[in-house]
Amino acid sequence: MSKFEGRRDFVHGEKAQTGIVMVNLGTPSAPTPAAIRTYLAEFLSDPRVVELPRWLWLPILHLVILTVRPRRAAHAYGKIWTEQGSPLLTHSRELSQALAAEMSDSDAPLLFDLAMRYGEPSISSVTKSMLDRGCRRILVLPLYPQYASATTASAHDALMDFMGTQRWLPQIRFINDYHREPEYIEAVASSIRHHWNEHGRGDRLLMSFHGLPQESTEAGDPYFCQCHATARLVAQTLGIEDDQWCVSFQSRVGPKRWLEPYTDYTLKRWAAEGLKQVDVICPGFAVDCLETLEEIAMQNADMFRQAGGDQLRYIPALNASRGQLEALKALLLRNLEAWPSPQGDVAERQLAAERARALGASN
Repeated sequence: MSKFEGRRDFVHGEKAQTGIVMVNLGTPSAPTPAAIRTYLAEFLSDPRVVELPRWLWLPILHLVILTVRPRRAAHAYGKIWTEQGSPLLTHSRELSQALAAEMSDSDAPLLFDLAMRYGEPSISSVTKSMLDRGCRRILVLPLYPQYASATTASAHDALMDFMGTQRWLPQIRFINDYHREPEYIEAVASSIRHHWNEHGRGDRLLMSFHGLPQESTEAGDPYFCQCHATARLVAQTLGIEDDQWCVSFQSRVGPKRWLEPYTDYTLKRWAAEGLKQVDVICPGFAVDCLETLEEIAMQNADMFRQAGGDQLRYIPALNASRGQLEALKALLLRNLEAWPSPQGDVAERQLAAERARALGASN
C-alpha cells in the first residue's frame, strides 16, 4: 500500500484556497509533571534542539532529564497558568484570530490557522486541515522574528515531514525571519515608548533574547547577528545612546557555553553598579510565555532586587497589539504578492470541470 495520502473528495474545477499557517514553539497541555514530561520528551528529542548523537542523548533525556525537570517546571508553569490555559497558546491564538479578522477584507479570502511545533495543535494536523479545505497555496509564518536552526528550521522540518506523506503537494512559501522588517522594528520601539510614557524611563534598557549554545553560531547559525541587528535598529528608532541599552541572552541550561552576555549576569552587574530601575523587553518572543512571564518578570526581577536594585520593569511582548497586527499584516501581504493562482477564474474552473466530466470524471 502506498504511503502517500490525498483528498478523497477531490472536485474538478474547485476554487483553490490560500492558507496562512502561523507556527509557535508549543506548550504543555497542563501545568502538571505528567503533561510537561510528554511535552519535554517531544521537544528535547528534536535533533535541531539538542545536537548530540541520539545514542548518547536519548538515554540521558529519558533516564535523567525527564525524571527531574518536569516537577521543577510544573512549579514554574503553575505561577503563570491562567483560566484560559497556557499564556503562549492563549496569546498565539488571540494573535492568529485578530490577524485573520484584520485581513478578512483582502481581495482574495485567506484561511488562517495556528500550529505548534511541539504539542497541539500540531503542524501536521493543521496543514492537513488546510489541504482538506482546498488550500493549494500555503504561506507559513513561524512566530520567531530571528532565525535559528532550533526554532525556524525545526518548524520547516516538521512541515516537510508531513508533506512527504502527501500525494498532491500545495505551493508553499515559508517566511524564515523578520528580524529587521520596518513595521516589526517600529512595533517593538512603540511598545517601549508606550511603557516609558506610562511609567517613566528606567536607568537602562535591556533587550533580552532567548539563548543558544555558542557552538550554534560557530557552526553558521545567523541568530546571534540577527538579534543584535534587531536591537540596534530598535535603539536607533528610539534615538537612545549606546550606553543606555544592552543586548543579553537568557534561558541557558546545561554546562555548555551559551551566547553571551547572560541576562542574569548582566542584571546582577547593573545592580552592583548602582542602577536601581531597569526596563527589560524580550523582542524575540512574539507573545508572552514562560520565559518572559516567569523567568524575566518573576525570577530575574527577584534576583535584581536581591543584588541591590529596586525594580525590574518587564515590558510585555507584542502579543495581539495593534503594532504586532500591522507588522505581521504587512509581512504577510509582501509574501503573498505575485503568487499566481493555481487555477483560473470562475469561468475557467467551470470549463475545467465540464472537460473532466466529459472524460469520465465522477466529480
